[in-house]
Amino acid sequence: MRIALVGTRGVPARYGGFETCVEEVGQRLASRGHDVVVYCRGGKPGGSADKEYLGMKLVHLPAPKKRSLETLVHTGLSVGHIIGHRVDAAIVFNAANAPWLPALRAARIPVATHVDGLEWRRAKWGPAGKMYYRLAEAVSVKLSDALIADARGIQDYYSAQHAAESQLISYGAPILGKLEPDKISSIGLAPGQFHLVVARFEPENHVDTIVQGYVASDAKYPLVVVGSAPYSADYTRKVSEAADSRVRFLGGVWDQELLNQLYAHALVYWHGHSVGGTNPSLLRAIGAGAATNAFDINFNREVLGDSGEYFSTPEQIPALVHEAEGDACKIARRSQASVERAREYSWDDVADRYESLCRRLASRELRRSSRVRVSKKAEGTDYASALPKVGA
Repeated sequence: MRIALVGTRGVPARYGGFETCVEEVGQRLASRGHDVVVYCRGGKPGGSADKEYLGMKLVHLPAPKKRSLETLVHTGLSVGHIIGHRVDAAIVFNAANAPWLPALRAARIPVATHVDGLEWRRAKWGPAGKMYYRLAEAVSVKLSDALIADARGIQDYYSAQHAAESQLISYGAPILGKLEPDKISSIGLAPGQFHLVVARFEPENHVDTIVQGYVASDAKYPLVVVGSAPYSADYTRKVSEAADSRVRFLGGVWDQELLNQLYAHALVYWHGHSVGGTNPSLLRAIGAGAATNAFDINFNREVLGDSGEYFSTPEQIPALVHEAEGDACKIARRSQASVERAREYSWDDVADRYESLCRRLASRELRRSSRVRVSKKAEGTDYASALPKVGA
């Protein structure tokens, strides 16, 4: 099959979950003989940018460096290219790209939309942005031949709110095994003697909550914070002002070996994400064997189960810090439990599911009219009733 993966920043994966999914799934589909086309941001058509990566064909198209336009404009250009270069199936990542679905449908190109998390709940969007994302959800439901949800909470939300079925396909977790600590040693860190946060600086990722709670503790090991905020100087300042001398900010870490060592050798990984469904950073952490303390929401409990400890406020964090630094045996048990949870998330299995989905799209087995089941009861469902619950 000829398969288009569109709506992300592209590969190599250097940003978030969508890009990681495209890289991991795309290379596996390509190795199975499929013609996989990935649309990447930046560069000019016919320019010097790489045209192939891990067996995937890359198409580079420009995108404005403005948060409210970047995704939509680039996807629009990508859809135009897809229509001119026919594919058997298109996977559109991010429901925000819904305005381009009519063009794909008019061209009779089967399309599945990976709807992501509840984007309209993010604080970075104003009233207009939040309304746009809600409308985009509805359009994605009406015009996609299939929906992809990466967590049961997202699947349940679309079922309750939109009376729409979706394909549950989570992300994979890389099992890292034993890693030498040479790279963390070079930046002054010792195995098992630091706490770790890896997240973009956005309110929904609760980096400020973790830093505030950690500072209120009597921790003897440093808190290492990896991440940045490309669009939010105010939030970055808030996080920085909450820190003390024990908090080390590394900024964005693009060296994947260093990042893997940070996960693998952290005493505890602190995960504050709350709105994005199944999170690849969380899967990467447990695949590295990191004992994980996570923000208490059902997306995170779905992944961690009993291997995790949970928090909702800064006040709950000092006790978790004290426990982690004072009970090495429990941390070792939780580390092993993390790896066992990670084994349930296989990228090979994820690729199998995407391959099956694309075959069903290409054969027209999956059609919009056969998926949506609208009822008066569903039309009257309140958004709040279907939202993932903190502590659920």
